[in-house]
Amino acid sequence: MALLSKKDANLIKDPLADNNPITIQVLGICSALAITAELKASVVMAISVLFVLGVGNVVISLLRNIIPAKIRIIVQLVVVAALVIIVDQVLKAFAYELSKTLSVFVGLIITNCIIMGRFEAFALGNGPWKSFLDGIGNALGYGVILVIVGFFRELLGSGTLFGMKVLGDPVTKTGLYSIGYENNGFMIIPPAALIVVGIIIWVQRSRNRALIEEA
Repeated sequence: MALLSKKDANLIKDPLADNNPITIQVLGICSALAITAELKASVVMAISVLFVLGVGNVVISLLRNIIPAKIRIIVQLVVVAALVIIVDQVLKAFAYELSKTLSVFVGLIITNCIIMGRFEAFALGNGPWKSFLDGIGNALGYGVILVIVGFFRELLGSGTLFGMKVLGDPVTKTGLYSIGYENNGFMIIPPAALIVVGIIIWVQRSRNRALIEEA
């Protein structure tokens, strides 16, 4: 027997492709601009959102029948804030330098449209298991885009991946630098992230023309 029914599996698969929170729903763009200059920061942010959204969806789902409608947004903010504090403290304990790089952006997970959107649109109306799958799916869809953007921005902007030189040494002119290649400084500033995301959106819609909105 399959672990997941087709409907449950779609909760994970859909946000990875035809219902991606960044490229289709156009949510979470701010962090895609801010922290994707380095691949390591992109991966850590993706994992952080995976934890917050997966656990947060379950908590909101468990509380859905006892949360007064008038204060549901406040309760959602309290839940996500508590989870973000856990993430922040773990980063400070085990990856202090990276926590300084991400600094305020970890705190801004609290206001991430994807997280609050899934709490409101899904977790409040579904059971814990489905809410968990929905949270994991949307977080993975968000994370995949962050990692892709971070990969190209760091590679083309700095010639490195995870801080390691992969194209050669630009100072001693080894590798690609020996034939005149130069790092593209534009790739490490935020507007480059918009261009990379735009290219991903174009590729996605070229493969599935049903995603193209009618004018």
